[in-house]
Amino acid sequence: MTETRTLERPVEAKAKYNLIDCDIHPSMKTPAEIHPHLSQRWRDHLATYGGHTRQGLSETLSHPRMVPEVSRVDSWPPAGGPPGSDLPFLREQHLDGLCIDIGVLVPLRFNASGQRHPDFATAIATAINDWQVGKFLEPEPRLRGSIIATQEDPQSAVAEINRRASDKRFVQVLLPPRSIEPLGKRRHWPIFEAAVSHRLPISLHVGGVGGHQATGAGWPSYYIEEHHSQVQTMQSVISSLIFEGVFEHFPGLKISFVEGGFSWVPAFGWRMDKAWGAMRDEVPHVKRPPSEYLKNNIWFTTQPMEEPNPAKNLTDTLNWIGTDRLMFSTDYPHWDFDDPRYAFKVPLSAAEKAAIFAGNAVNFYGLN
Repeated sequence: MTETRTLERPVEAKAKYNLIDCDIHPSMKTPAEIHPHLSQRWRDHLATYGGHTRQGLSETLSHPRMVPEVSRVDSWPPAGGPPGSDLPFLREQHLDGLCIDIGVLVPLRFNASGQRHPDFATAIATAINDWQVGKFLEPEPRLRGSIIATQEDPQSAVAEINRRASDKRFVQVLLPPRSIEPLGKRRHWPIFEAAVSHRLPISLHVGGVGGHQATGAGWPSYYIEEHHSQVQTMQSVISSLIFEGVFEHFPGLKISFVEGGFSWVPAFGWRMDKAWGAMRDEVPHVKRPPSEYLKNNIWFTTQPMEEPNPAKNLTDTLNWIGTDRLMFSTDYPHWDFDDPRYAFKVPLSAAEKAAIFAGNAVNFYGLN
């Protein structure tokens, strides 16, 4: 069967883009930084009731992290505030320090989709988007934003996507993979339709608050289990998108999975193909082997990059996924940050390196 791929364009980056970071986490110096972007009603609500997520401990971290704020010890701004909250220091340490041409912001604070109060969730999403513009996008032209959308309220999510789509500084829609129901369910399809209509890709960063246990077997005991279980969520979302028929209905939809690694992808594709071969009559709307949708509509960011020994195992993995489906990311300022000066110490051609470090992101985000 001849394989076709979404967005068939050369993957080489334009000369002006040598390094694009697809995962930078901005932060607020204090929670009050969001107040100017909320109406008086929601400022009062926040002060009186606070936020209430579907998972009670989600805002207080159910497991202790490796380091405070899950961040590198050298990423705390000298002027004060948590890592990622001081634009001048972010410029100096990260953008200038690593010669990053474009950095994509992935805000994780004030989880909008996880809020129980639907109207408050909408207000928070809008406020975070306004905050990105005022604090980061206007003063720093190298940064790009992510549209925060309330996926548990698709109507509201669509309205926010429509509101932001004309601002080309926003390059993707950000959704959490952990949700109330699997993302492929049809109630979420209006979000996909809006994204495709505006030629916006969707990004899913590990995490989210759907109110469910972190693993299919219950709550883990240790942070290492919680950290690793994020991959299981990614796999569940991908199978939902494929088997619910999302990519058949929206063949132009582009989705990236951020901070979930990628070494597991080939075996996951083989397993889905095996199941589809035996039970494809149950899902006649899935017209091709699942691995073809996986290779056609889905991208992965590189961090955290697994580094098996021997390195040939990683080379074989890259060949299966396709080096045109990987986009470099650092996860700045988090503790498991990947430094572009040392990442990908595997045999790659100059064209493949250029694609992974910049060209694939140019195509995915439509930076041309």
